[in-house]
Amino acid sequence: MSTNEDETPFDAYREHVERPLWRLFQEYAPDRLGWFTAGMLANFVARMASLVPPLLLGTAIDAIFTGDGAFELPIVPNAWLPTAQMAQFWFSIAAIAVSFLVVALFTWIYGVTANLFAHGVMHAVRVDSFEKMQRLDMTFFDDKETGEVMAVLNNDTQNLEMFLDNALMNSARLLVMVGGIAGVLFYLNWQLALVTLVAIPAMVAFTIWFMRVVEPRYARQRSAVGWLNTRLENSLSAVTLTKATNSESHEIDRVRQASRRLYEDTMAVLRLSYFYRPGMELLAGLAFAGTFLVGGLWLATGTAPGPLTGTLSVGDFVVFLFMTQRIVAPLAEVSNIVDQYENAKASSERVFGLMDIPVRVDDPEDPVDLDEIEGRVEYEDVTFSYDASEAHVGEETAFEESVIRDVSFTAEPGETVAFVGPTGAGKSTLVKLLLRLYDVESGSIRIDGHDVRELSLADLRSSIGYVSQETVLFDGTIADNIRYGQFEADDEAIREAARAAQAHEFITGLPDGYETRVGEEGVKLSGGQRQRIALARVVLADPALVVLDEATSAVDTKTELQIQRSIDRLTAERTTLTIAHRLSTIKEADTILVVEDGEIVERGEHEELLEADGRYAMLWAAQAGDRETAAEALTEGDD
Repeated sequence: MSTNEDETPFDAYREHVERPLWRLFQEYAPDRLGWFTAGMLANFVARMASLVPPLLLGTAIDAIFTGDGAFELPIVPNAWLPTAQMAQFWFSIAAIAVSFLVVALFTWIYGVTANLFAHGVMHAVRVDSFEKMQRLDMTFFDDKETGEVMAVLNNDTQNLEMFLDNALMNSARLLVMVGGIAGVLFYLNWQLALVTLVAIPAMVAFTIWFMRVVEPRYARQRSAVGWLNTRLENSLSAVTLTKATNSESHEIDRVRQASRRLYEDTMAVLRLSYFYRPGMELLAGLAFAGTFLVGGLWLATGTAPGPLTGTLSVGDFVVFLFMTQRIVAPLAEVSNIVDQYENAKASSERVFGLMDIPVRVDDPEDPVDLDEIEGRVEYEDVTFSYDASEAHVGEETAFEESVIRDVSFTAEPGETVAFVGPTGAGKSTLVKLLLRLYDVESGSIRIDGHDVRELSLADLRSSIGYVSQETVLFDGTIADNIRYGQFEADDEAIREAARAAQAHEFITGLPDGYETRVGEEGVKLSGGQRQRIALARVVLADPALVVLDEATSAVDTKTELQIQRSIDRLTAERTTLTIAHRLSTIKEADTILVVEDGEIVERGEHEELLEADGRYAMLWAAQAGDRETAAEALTEGDD
């Protein structure tokens, strides 16, 4: 399997997608089959009606103006047609006018129904893709690029819509036009029809060659679009760091490289298209020129040229010229159809590549109901590694070393268990396992005696309030952000939650109070304000269990004291798992666990751990400012 550093998160699964466009129809067309059928029928009627005017013109020339033929039309019984010359003239005019009205009406019907079908499929694909993305495990988001996902949800779904709306219906139009014109031409003069249509086999062969050659180029182009989106998204999200480190030129170079890659991959497609499209137009033009040459000589000399036999009327020749001109445009459009087909094929492979990524953390078939939660949490011999969950299709496992190893502890109802230790020790991973953001590799995690894997994700996660060190706020009002997850909560409940989180005072001091818009990611608020809004969100949810992942790590001491008061109210009488950066915030915890390299190396209460004079004592001394004691502890620990 390719190990290209530019390989996207979906490439491994995209390679296993079979017949993607056929799969698109199988999964999304049945619910919209009425619109699709109506569009196809309207398209057929419109195209057939568009053949009537040239056919009537040829008949009128021969029967009315030159008198060289009878007033006859294919399919129409002669008894239905007028016999008088002027009646035939007015009949022709009326029939031509009606045919144009039919073309206009059914082209409109076709446009409406085709768009309803195409946009309906695009909407369903986009929503299903986003729904699948929401269900994917956290391991997917740990190393996947947002820009790549955005390319699937936006660019690729739009390509599918263009194919369904334009290419698919134009393909049907082409088939109807070519079939209808061929039928009329063979009806009028099968020998000249062979001359007119002789280029079609060559065009088919040329198209098959083009599709084979251009397909991998389209796949590379779609990948380049995702890569550019990723670079743009990363650069824009890190604009503060970029400016602060004077790295604008570096980011510009990175975007320039990604854009250059897209430019080169796009030009690789276009160079082939610039050869294919004129080639198709040339073949179609040669068909028209051949028809004019053979038919013109036939009429000018009065005898059939070469091996041809029989006669050719002026009216039939005019019909041939009109019909051949009509067939040139659809045949020339084959290049656009193929372009859109290949683009849609590459996009549908990427869409279904996302759809086919397995969801490993999911609801059990028969989940246990959680009614009244007491709050007992047990970790028993928990081991976890990222290898199994991050391995792609056909790959060997990417990671072999466990990040959590044989961790066991119990939090009784209402107790607080705190985790301390160096960065990267596995503390955040431990608490995320409780939420089933990841699943344990071995061992078990239980709530009130129930393995969390036996519970529905909705029951499990609604019973746990989670506050991370990276506060997530949406671009909306403060009230909307507190209400997130409890969308039916009324204004009074929101205010009560804010008071409990020590946030009401600063919120009411803002110009628009609870209706103040926080900006994207809450940029209009300070770190402490954002954190208190996050705490108010958890208070409003009123969970039985609380998980705090360094909730005060990014604020100053004064703000930390304010937030700590909020936390104390939140965690009162609730089972709490908390990760602490500042040890002063967890002195009163019932149990403190010191985690290093994924293992618990010390456990106990604050005073017990200080008396033990181990790793916790070293950390406490370092934060308390006792550098000498800390240095001695470090030396002893190294020994």
